[in-house]
Amino acid sequence: MRIRHETFQGVFDLVYVGLLTNLLLAVGCLPLVAGLVMTDPSRSWPLLALVAPVCAPALCAAFGVLSAYSAGRSTAVLRTFAHVWRATAGKATAAGALATATTVVLGVDARAAWGRPVGAAAIPVLVVAMVLVASTALLAMVVLAERPTVRLRDALRACLYLAVRRWYLTVASLSVLAVLETLLAARPAVALGLAASPLLYVVWANSRYTLRAALEPGARPASRA
Repeated sequence: MRIRHETFQGVFDLVYVGLLTNLLLAVGCLPLVAGLVMTDPSRSWPLLALVAPVCAPALCAAFGVLSAYSAGRSTAVLRTFAHVWRATAGKATAAGALATATTVVLGVDARAAWGRPVGAAAIPVLVVAMVLVASTALLAMVVLAERPTVRLRDALRACLYLAVRRWYLTVASLSVLAVLETLLAARPAVALGLAASPLLYVVWANSRYTLRAALEPGARPASRA
């Protein structure tokens, strides 16, 4: 009976953490979520790009909750989310704004080069640059969630290097985020109510492993493990 009770309690805690994290993430990203649901993203993308950086602290906070639960089965979701959000709000928003602005510029350049002779050479380079920007920003959110006091410039530099070094994990994380984005566009309630936490946990786990060399200086490189 004790084993059954502990199993039941573990499942209950997992569901509680996941659902409450989804709710807090939706509240933290409310401007972007409202824009995606109520407008046509193909036409309202400038507005969406403007409000997108607001989601960065909420994403950091969600990663902080997932990290706390993974490390010690902590169910203090609200306290952890609020603490990480406050600690990372400035740096996370700055990183999100930088990533969004860079992506918009690169995307506009790619659109301008489309159908032109220069496009065959320029577009692949621009796409790779956008992928690097997205992966660096994603890893930076994980770093800030665990090391809020780190200098943003140092975090971005390390994240860019590790995103390229562990490219296979980067591809996996971006693929999972693409699934979440597709689900959000098609079924917002399902994406935010149920799928966000499980998918973000996969992203966090991949990113955390990628960042072992930076977050755990004593850890051996994965290639030698």
